[in-house]
Amino acid sequence: MASSTLHPSTLSYCHSPPSSTRPGICIFSLATPTRAHSSLNGLQLSMRSLRLPSQRSSSRPITPVVMMVKPTIQFIQGVDELTIPDVKLTKSRDGSNGTATFRFDQPSVFDSSSVVGDITGLYMIDEEGTLQSTNVNARFVNGKPAGVEAKYVMRSLREWDRFMRFMERYSNAHGLQFIKS
Repeated sequence: MASSTLHPSTLSYCHSPPSSTRPGICIFSLATPTRAHSSLNGLQLSMRSLRLPSQRSSSRPITPVVMMVKPTIQFIQGVDELTIPDVKLTKSRDGSNGTATFRFDQPSVFDSSSVVGDITGLYMIDEEGTLQSTNVNARFVNGKPAGVEAKYVMRSLREWDRFMRFMERYSNAHGLQFIKS
């Protein structure tokens, strides 16, 4: 007869053949189906219901934790750019596409690029995720790096709105303001 073990701490159910001392099939789930099929060797498993510990009425209610990410711009992933860019926006009349042009004068990426790595793109990171562009060009004066220009192209109203949410967070975090020209 096959042995079965229930591990409530990991919310898993393991089934192993009778000759084995290690679990053969483990199912990890919060849902508790009563039967499962194994594609490995055709075994049909019966599982006991898993019960989560009940919350006592005297305990505090569980509240979700929201992690906020400081909006940042990076040229090398993992290395924040400290220089605040000049950003110019253009948008088509119908709103179907637009371009954001970032100009960085004397960006800090030139200080760390020899130590950390190469510039791989423009990464705009906030709590919703990462917007990225590979359209990045360095400007040199007398053979020395003087600035970076990067373009981010938005091809839909949805991408435009997402970019504007990022820029609102970024400007609030860095004390910037929007000036319409």
